[in-house]
Amino acid sequence: MRIYYQKTAENGEKIEKIEQIEVSSIVPNPNQPRKVFTDESILKLADSIRQYGIIQPLLVRKTTEGYELVAGERRLRASKELGLKTVPCIITDITELKSAEISIIENLLREDLNIFEQAEAIQALIDTHNLTQEEIACKLSNSQSYVANKLRLLRFSPAEREIILKNNLTERHARALLRISDPVLRDKVLGMIISEGLNVSSTDQLVERYLARKEGKSSAKTATYRGINAFYNTINKAVDIVKEQGISIKCRRVENDEYTELTILVPKSAETELEPV
Repeated sequence: MRIYYQKTAENGEKIEKIEQIEVSSIVPNPNQPRKVFTDESILKLADSIRQYGIIQPLLVRKTTEGYELVAGERRLRASKELGLKTVPCIITDITELKSAEISIIENLLREDLNIFEQAEAIQALIDTHNLTQEEIACKLSNSQSYVANKLRLLRFSPAEREIILKNNLTERHARALLRISDPVLRDKVLGMIISEGLNVSSTDQLVERYLARKEGKSSAKTATYRGINAFYNTINKAVDIVKEQGISIKCRRVENDEYTELTILVPKSAETELEPV
């Protein structure tokens, strides 16, 4: 093992060294939260390493049997793909707990994990390392409600998680679905969301309708939904009345996750023909 680079402070004190360590002596971090590593991403990284080398060293800690990876799982996998014998590493003197925290939090902050891996990583910090939701929120520079919402995603079954990820549904889709506690009904609504390609707003409305039907009563949101629908119907009727007068008026409706945009197009020629009121 040889040192090929060493960082030195202005006062001459050595504060960090990077060493070449044999790949075979590095074991993966058992607390690595990321479970899915696509072949495509590893091959792409391997190609980059082939051309430019490993720009950012791996972070490892010394163990009785060799070295344990703290951060750099993808770089290690790509290096193995290339058949590299050694990789540049920074050796850090930290505990297993700190290693787990760094690995999990680094991935969470970089958003490398899917929504369920994020939730599992947070749960691991709670179960294995006795961290509270408040402590985790502080480490992530986020709110306790953010952590709580992540953990709620663990209520989905493995099969549901797979479907949600496969169809690229967002966390907001998932959180809307969690309002349905009945797994059979939830599965039905999930199928409708996918088959109809519903956005988050439409998903919220669909969930609300099924909840209201199941409970046999209308909630405040359902009343709001009906009021909005009545508004849309009023607009449509007004447009139809104008069309009956021979004016080619148009109404466009565009939806996204935040709002619904209505645009009414009235021909200029029609405006000039109208008598002043």
